[in-house]
Amino acid sequence: MNAADLWSSGLGEPLALRAAALSLLLAFGLTQAIAAVYVWTFRGMSYSQGLVHSIVLGSIIACTLMLAIGGSIAAGLGIAGGLAIVRFRTALRDPRDMMFVFAGLGAGIASGLGAHAAAICGAALFCFAVASLTWVEFGSSHRLDGLLRFQLPADADESAVMALLRRYTSFVALVTLREVAQGAAMEHAYQVRFADPRRRVALVRAIEALPGAQDVSLLLQEPTVEL
Repeated sequence: MNAADLWSSGLGEPLALRAAALSLLLAFGLTQAIAAVYVWTFRGMSYSQGLVHSIVLGSIIACTLMLAIGGSIAAGLGIAGGLAIVRFRTALRDPRDMMFVFAGLGAGIASGLGAHAAAICGAALFCFAVASLTWVEFGSSHRLDGLLRFQLPADADESAVMALLRRYTSFVALVTLREVAQGAAMEHAYQVRFADPRRRVALVRAIEALPGAQDVSLLLQEPTVEL
C-alpha cells in the first residue's frame, strides 16, 4: 500500500472529527445567544443561574447524542432507553423557562443532525421573537392589585369603611375579618385593585385618618412579576 492509499484510508476520520467539532461549537454558540437573551429579557424574582447554564450545557449533550446516533436505529433505541431510566425531577415554575430549555435542546439536536441552516435560523428567530414580545410587553396586564390590612375598633362602622374603599379603588373584596386585642379590635384584610396608581397613597392616608385605625399596610403586586 502506497502513501496515497494510506492517506485516502485515513481521510474519513479527520473529516468526521471536523464535522463533529463544527456541530458542537455551533450548538454551543447558538445556545450562548439564547441564554443571553433569556438573561436580558428575564422578569421576576426567582432568577436561576443554574437554568442559564442548563440551556447551554443541554444543547451540547443533545448534539453529542445526535452525533453518536448518526443513522443507526439501534443506537437511537439504545440511547432512548438509557435516557428513559434517568428521572428529571426539577420543576420549572415559569413555562417561559421551559421554552428556553427546549430552544437550547432544539439547537443542539439540529446541529448534531447536520441541519446547520435550520439550527441558525431557528435560534435567530427564537431570539428575535423573545426580544420583540418582551419589548412590546405582549400579553401583559397592567392591573395593579394589592392586599390592604388594618385594625379598627370593634364598634367601628363597617359600611363607612366600605364606602371609603370603593371611593379609592376599582375593585374591593373582603378577605379576612378577625378579632384581635381580646375582642377590642377587628383586623380587616381586603383585596383591592387600583385604576389609578396615584390613589394608593391617598387610600392609605384615608384609612389612617379613621378613628382608632392602627397597623395600616398595603402590599402591592404587579401581575407580570412572580414572587
